[in-house]
Amino acid sequence: MRKGIGSCPVAALALLWAAAGNAAVENAAAEQSDAAQTGGIEEELLVVGQLEETTPLKLARYGNRVEVITAEEIRLGGFDDLTQVLQMRVPGLYLAPKNGAFDYMGCSLQGSRCEDILWLIDGVRINNRLYNTTSPLDTVPAHMVERIEVLYGGQGIFYGTQSVAGVVNVVTRPFSDATTGSVAASLDSNDGRHVNGEVRGAVGRHQLVVYGSVDEADGFQPFSDADYQPSGTDRDRGYDVKTLGAKYAVSLSDQARLSLLYQHTDNRVEWAYPAVTERSYNDREEDLLTAKIDLRVTDNVDVYVKGYYHDWDSHWTERDNVLDGSGNLTGEVDVVSDAEYWGYEDYGLTAVADVRTGRGVDLSLGYDHQRYSGRDEVLLIEDRTEKVNALFAQLRTDDTLFERTSLAVGVRYNRPGGDGDITVWNVSGKHDFSGALYLRGTAGTAFRFPDAWQLYGNDPCCTLGNPDLKGERSRNLNLSLGGRLDWLAGFDWEVIGFLREVKDLIGSENGARVNTDAAVDFDGFELVGTLALSGSWRLVGAYTHTRAEAEGSSEQIVDVPEDLLKATLEFVPGDGPFEVSASLVWVGNLYDEVPGIGRVEHGDYTVVDLGAAWYLGAARRHRLGLRLENAFDEDYGSSLGRAFRDTDGSSYAYTNLGTPRTLHVSYRFGF
Repeated sequence: MRKGIGSCPVAALALLWAAAGNAAVENAAAEQSDAAQTGGIEEELLVVGQLEETTPLKLARYGNRVEVITAEEIRLGGFDDLTQVLQMRVPGLYLAPKNGAFDYMGCSLQGSRCEDILWLIDGVRINNRLYNTTSPLDTVPAHMVERIEVLYGGQGIFYGTQSVAGVVNVVTRPFSDATTGSVAASLDSNDGRHVNGEVRGAVGRHQLVVYGSVDEADGFQPFSDADYQPSGTDRDRGYDVKTLGAKYAVSLSDQARLSLLYQHTDNRVEWAYPAVTERSYNDREEDLLTAKIDLRVTDNVDVYVKGYYHDWDSHWTERDNVLDGSGNLTGEVDVVSDAEYWGYEDYGLTAVADVRTGRGVDLSLGYDHQRYSGRDEVLLIEDRTEKVNALFAQLRTDDTLFERTSLAVGVRYNRPGGDGDITVWNVSGKHDFSGALYLRGTAGTAFRFPDAWQLYGNDPCCTLGNPDLKGERSRNLNLSLGGRLDWLAGFDWEVIGFLREVKDLIGSENGARVNTDAAVDFDGFELVGTLALSGSWRLVGAYTHTRAEAEGSSEQIVDVPEDLLKATLEFVPGDGPFEVSASLVWVGNLYDEVPGIGRVEHGDYTVVDLGAAWYLGAARRHRLGLRLENAFDEDYGSSLGRAFRDTDGSSYAYTNLGTPRTLHVSYRFGF
């Protein structure tokens, strides 16, 4: 057994950012306190001197598609972990938690492989450095999230490796000049218990945020009765996730600001398997530390320098039931792994300067250094340190050059510690035909460096690593036409087409990792719309169709759905006493390749969530929430796996089940 290596409204926001321009940035500091009270996304995006936080603003203004999920949407949906939010709310993003909350997941953004998505917390990458295919969100609670920023298409210029299909940036609780906070608790029908709280405020030039949460559950039965062997005695899959975070900022002067973040998680997340297993789980501690200084050098030059440290320590325990020669339980337990270590350290430095010339073209320049090391005592990986240095730049037009058109071009040079230098480029732009019609798009290249397993794996059981591997390269194109129909209740719409080719794929030859001549082509389209049915009702819908095929094949690659439909209906009356929401996800044809079994389809399912909230008192400080997850109790498979029968050792395919119908009840007090 193994711990999970293989498991793996838009236009309005862009127009808002484009219209805001530099004047909004200059005025936002005076409005910060008021924005904090509303929870609006402006709070961090439009603060003087915070250059890093405004990167999505600039990218959206220059043709990149950006989606934002706010804290209010997360609370209304009643979500506990981040994967549930992404599964139900983000257009074009397929996500399937393996066995419910706080578990590994399968994912695809605009038809990509899961390993082609870059995951960030407050701008720091959290992708697993040991295994690119191990998803990094199984211990990230939703309670700490202020907003989620999703950037589509290749984003290699500013974000580097693994941003082949896009970037998901999780922004934690923001600073506030006013003293505010909340405490909340909830229960769910899978024996789940959830408690969380936050407080933030300021004294003079100093600002502080503290947040924390505890999420634990006994869980649900993750496989059907028919998929269990008698030796699979662990029949529930649970979790225990604890998170504590603190953020501090001080204005050193009118031109300089220092900010710090520390976040610690202490978790036990179980790994479910239908045969042999008496119990298996990961005990994990994770620390994320960042320090950043923002400088306004002149009225036209902003700079930030940011260092980060990410320590990820996991201990794998597996206890298996012992069988006799006839496949019957003996009552004994074999300790296969006893808190065996696997983990990594990831640290680095980023420096970026933004120059507004006032002569038609603005400039961003940056340097990025990443260094990581890791080891695994279960699947053996040589303990080596890998480093990457990068230089990048982007030129952008300003409003004085073109009245209705914004253009940008960028380049990034990446030099890893070994062979395989990679240079990538990107061009993007947006043209407003009128206030009700626009055209935007991006084109360029991106890359994904090998992980530690592919470089330094030295376990005799498996394919050996190759330190001379080069990164996978890709080409991408996103092009869309969108606008607004005021005569149709303010209907915002967008039609998006995308193309992507990934080549130099990492494969194997003669028992070792190599770069192959193979390539995978991805192409498809999206239809996205938002309809304000009245002042309080809003309907959001998105349909994605993807063809993802290896060159020379007509079969869809595994874990990429051919079709994906998402829709959300919300009633949010502002100062009214109640809110309601309904979300739907339909996943079309989806395939897995089960070793020894072959290609198996497990898609074509629909999941519906229902939510409601009641506010008590004129100040709306008390909030009662209900969420009915998977309201129609759809019996669906998130992925497939291979197990072995007790009696004769023959193999069969089993189905990892998604969360059954689950009732969540919550209470929140805000102050």
